[in-house]
Amino acid sequence: MTAAAAVTSRTVAREEEKRPGLAQTNAKRLLWLLVAVAVLLAVIVASIAIGSKDIPVSTVFDAIFAYNDSDDHAIIQALRVPRTILGIGVGMALGMSGALIQALTRNPLADPGILGVNAGAAFFVVLGVGIFGMTSIQSFIWFAFLGAIVTTVLVYAVGSVGRAGATPVRLTLAGVAIGAVLSGISSGITLLNPTTFDRMRQWGAGSLVAPGYETIWATMPFIAAGLVLAMLMARPLNAVALGDDLASALGANIMRTRIGVVIATTLLAGAATAAAGPIGFVGLMVPHAARWIVGPDQRWIFLFTVVLAPVLLLTSDILGRIVMRPGELQVGIVTAFVGAPVLIALARRRRVSGL
Repeated sequence: MTAAAAVTSRTVAREEEKRPGLAQTNAKRLLWLLVAVAVLLAVIVASIAIGSKDIPVSTVFDAIFAYNDSDDHAIIQALRVPRTILGIGVGMALGMSGALIQALTRNPLADPGILGVNAGAAFFVVLGVGIFGMTSIQSFIWFAFLGAIVTTVLVYAVGSVGRAGATPVRLTLAGVAIGAVLSGISSGITLLNPTTFDRMRQWGAGSLVAPGYETIWATMPFIAAGLVLAMLMARPLNAVALGDDLASALGANIMRTRIGVVIATTLLAGAATAAAGPIGFVGLMVPHAARWIVGPDQRWIFLFTVVLAPVLLLTSDILGRIVMRPGELQVGIVTAFVGAPVLIALARRRRVSGL
């Protein structure tokens, strides 16, 4: 960082400290964050208690802290607790990847589903299962990462063609088109291969059904690494939002920030897709909700996204269990029902959440 840039950065920091009401604003943000955490805890308990068979909350706590061999305790420990933990991790990953993409591209319609990243990860997973016969998540998760990064680069390359460059609308159109093509090919492979279709049926619609902890242990390290990297990118992304020239003057390394965001997004979207299938719209809706609450500061947006995204995904999963008892509706279908109207509403607004 040059001396002039350092002086500019310190000046901006001092002006932010002097800004009237900043302490009160941060206090309100913290209060809202505590409320969001309380809501998340309530949803976690509801996710464990509600299902094809409702279990009293007291039994839920007994199963966690005083386990015995009863049927209810076995259901909670073997099925519902792993499902809830997976929902928390996948929700965080999808929400944060959407927030990262929106911040980097300044595209209010961006999310891993709409830009085709999830479809690309899912397509490569289908290739791994259908062509190479992979059966464990430890093996095909690497295909998910490869699909996520290849699709990200492809969408940006296609959206950048022409004089206008990579505008939000062009990136969105490129992502939707490429995602649709990859999803169609994935469907064709699963239909032509009955074995693959049996393995991918629930996963392809987006589902948190994964008995046991194998999926959690295989994906959570990557999700945790992606979340940590994303948090490190929050401050540079605040500078990038001001434009490349001013961001460079403030000491932000534009190229390093972009590479960091791409790596974090690949880890988050790839791991989430490998674990639960292509679930859309979580990364679109949650960052907007966080931005409405806390404003444009990416540090606060990321914090709220980490809490609110699991709330949305677990609530959708609970609704999917309720509406079709004793069966259930996959969580990816429920989020699509909720997210499609939100996407239409956002697309019709001239200015979206301050982006």
